[in-house]
Amino acid sequence: MSSSMPLPSSPAETPGSPAPTLTHRRRLLILGICCMSLLIVSLDNTVLNVALPSMRRELHADVAGMQWTIDAYTLVLASLLMLAGSTADRIGRRKVFMTGLVLFTIGSVLCSLAPNLESLIAFRMVQAVGGSMLNPVAMSIITNTFTEPKERARAIGVWGAVVGISMAAGPLVGGLLVDSVGWRSIFWVNLPVGLAALLLTLRYVPESRAPKPRRADPVGQVLVIALLGSVTYAIIEAPAKGWLSAEILAFCAVALFALAGLVFYEGRREEPLIDLRFFRSAPFSGATVIAVSAFAALSGFLFLSTLYLQDVRGYDALHAGLWMLPMAAMCFVCAPLSGRLVGSRGPRISLLVAGVAMTVSGVLFAAFEAETSNTSLVIGYLVFGIGFGFVNAPITNTAVSGMPRAQAGVAAAVASTSRQVGGTLGVAVIGAVLAAGMASAASGGTDFVEASKPAWWIIAGCGLSVLVIGALTSGRWARGTALRTAERLEHMEVAEGSVKV
Repeated sequence: MSSSMPLPSSPAETPGSPAPTLTHRRRLLILGICCMSLLIVSLDNTVLNVALPSMRRELHADVAGMQWTIDAYTLVLASLLMLAGSTADRIGRRKVFMTGLVLFTIGSVLCSLAPNLESLIAFRMVQAVGGSMLNPVAMSIITNTFTEPKERARAIGVWGAVVGISMAAGPLVGGLLVDSVGWRSIFWVNLPVGLAALLLTLRYVPESRAPKPRRADPVGQVLVIALLGSVTYAIIEAPAKGWLSAEILAFCAVALFALAGLVFYEGRREEPLIDLRFFRSAPFSGATVIAVSAFAALSGFLFLSTLYLQDVRGYDALHAGLWMLPMAAMCFVCAPLSGRLVGSRGPRISLLVAGVAMTVSGVLFAAFEAETSNTSLVIGYLVFGIGFGFVNAPITNTAVSGMPRAQAGVAAAVASTSRQVGGTLGVAVIGAVLAAGMASAASGGTDFVEASKPAWWIIAGCGLSVLVIGALTSGRWARGTALRTAERLEHMEVAEGSVKV
């Protein structure tokens, strides 16, 4: 870096100091840099889905193996997101964000070199360690950069639109790369974007941290990993090993023990990894459940669609990506509209639209076999894209709104964790149901469409959950609980600070 071109100042927040004052142009630039991190993480997932059939053939994997290539990533990501958020609040958001970019880029290179399925799964976990430091930390940076509620809602709408961009570009870019170069090339896309984001972060993003850093919580972290890991393993492996096998029952017992331990231990800890006080806010609790439901539906939708288009209809990766373009286009169009709607009218309308659309799409496939007609297939994809496009902005905005800025990283991490938990469970549950259906199909003579009906009903149920929970947690009563929770948190932080002084 030339000495004649000094770096812009990167002031860090100190206890009791306000956020650094930034120009409107600088804030937009920071938003763009943060969106780049979301782009590579989201693009990685959508590209991977299109590549699954090619990977399965070359690596000689079964359905469970393909589930693990996705869930190994989302599982590690979900397990570490809250740790990354609280660590960023404590030691510096820019520092953790840049570390995540480095690890994610290195993990992408390793994935492209994986010689077998086991290595690919391990390298996906390296990617996930880096990815856990990106999205929640980037959202915390955005929350502290855009402090005015309406401006922040619009920024989050742009953030949500990036998911639409990744869904639009992912299947096309992935299909083109898989068909022309091979599935390993899908990981190369992350290199230039990751390096550019790293350099721009170093140049333009100011350092910030919470005025009151939270202490590490290793016990809580171990319990989170035990809970998510045991649940995911049990769901994925149960179709092959049996739900009542000793191994699966043992993992279910571990999950129950870890869940009970989390509730007991975290509720009594002064600075917990998961701050249970947040869940006294009905909108925050609702956003958590909605995030799990929406992203379970999305991951299951992509998993089923990819296998159907390539394995049943016989399309190559590029043509399968083109068929999913209507869904991606609707996500791209509806996400910023939802952000503006949330900023001007609140989250209720967006959540209701999302719930209705996702439910209708699931029912089209489950009850009316939308796959069997080109017209109904496109309609099903369009409707689901509308639903998912509307759901992301209210989730994020509700999760961080009303929470003290000092806890922005943790609150955003809970929302991001909920998304990844949903994605993990979606692939695990839908994959397990599909595997069971295909086993019955092999013996009973039914086809993929018939075997996948229970999975589509689950997706419809996830959409209904978004609708019902969204309606219940976005009214006047729910807003009152959010205000009271925010006041309690603010008072407790002031009291704790006074005691320490």
